[in-house]
Amino acid sequence: MADLSGLKERVREIRNEILSSSGALESSRAAYEKRKEFLDSKKGKIGQLMKEMREVPAEQRAEYGQMVNELKQWAAQRFEEIDRSMKEKELAIRCRAEAIDVTEPAVKALPGRLHPVTQVREELIDVFASMGFEVYEGREIETEYYNFTALNTPQDHPARDMQDTFYLSPEFLLRTQTSAGQIHVMETKRPPIKILSPGRVFRSDDDATHSPMFHQMEGLVVDRHITLGDLKGMLDTFVKKMYGEDAVTRLRPSYFPFTEPSVEVDVSCFACGGKGCALCKGTGWIEVLGAGIVNRRVLENCGIDPEEYSGLAFGIGLERIAMLKYGIGNIKLLFESDLQVLNQIGDQE
Repeated sequence: MADLSGLKERVREIRNEILSSSGALESSRAAYEKRKEFLDSKKGKIGQLMKEMREVPAEQRAEYGQMVNELKQWAAQRFEEIDRSMKEKELAIRCRAEAIDVTEPAVKALPGRLHPVTQVREELIDVFASMGFEVYEGREIETEYYNFTALNTPQDHPARDMQDTFYLSPEFLLRTQTSAGQIHVMETKRPPIKILSPGRVFRSDDDATHSPMFHQMEGLVVDRHITLGDLKGMLDTFVKKMYGEDAVTRLRPSYFPFTEPSVEVDVSCFACGGKGCALCKGTGWIEVLGAGIVNRRVLENCGIDPEEYSGLAFGIGLERIAMLKYGIGNIKLLFESDLQVLNQIGDQE
């Protein structure tokens, strides 16, 4: 059987160990771990003393039990004092670290602002809304019919090839142009129609001036007696509001399946005033968008009588407008989210 005097000696050793080790504790977490070392009900050193009660002679168990309980109570009180002291020190350290000198100048907060492409988008919407256009948000996932067939795109047209278009299935694809939106509108709305359809489009193209994902804004007007002259007048108003009262447009013949006649629209160089510079490559003109009179077949596909109604359509690349407006040479700068770059471009508040 265990010798009571030897067990008493172990109690004294544990008490001394607690006293000596508590001075080296530096945090409330360390105090918690040290408390578990002695007072844990299963593995603590004081708990182990209680398990040895059965080794003590019966007539000495009461004395031994009282001695262990007194040690346990003393240790619990000691660790509570240590924990309280540690938390007070930690709070004082935190208060010093988080102290605020209200007399120091405030840190300047940099205001957030819209991305350059978003700025251009909203500016264009404001321009055309002032001319009576409504905004229509189209679908990014389209069927081949709406993206190509209804827009009079031939079956053998290169734009339908997989190297140019992201197909999700034989029928569905990521739209390559916001022009698909005009079909949805003309199918559900009778003329007169005057809408803008801005949004993201996707093409398998990637270089300094092209991105696999970019933004377009499609414009559509359908009414009686719409002519190329209406298109020219509307675009003249657009470029004057975007680039100044001295800006003018010119139309160059082009080809798009969904318009006939089709034109490329140039604006007089706003950097040199048409004299010729690096931006306009010495020509005095900058290409900004494609446009034209809506093809009769497109109107017929939507159930609109081309003998009664005609229309005009135009498509603007928002990144291209932003790159021209802010002098950006590489389209990737608009998508890399580098604040050092973005803070240098766009309209300052």
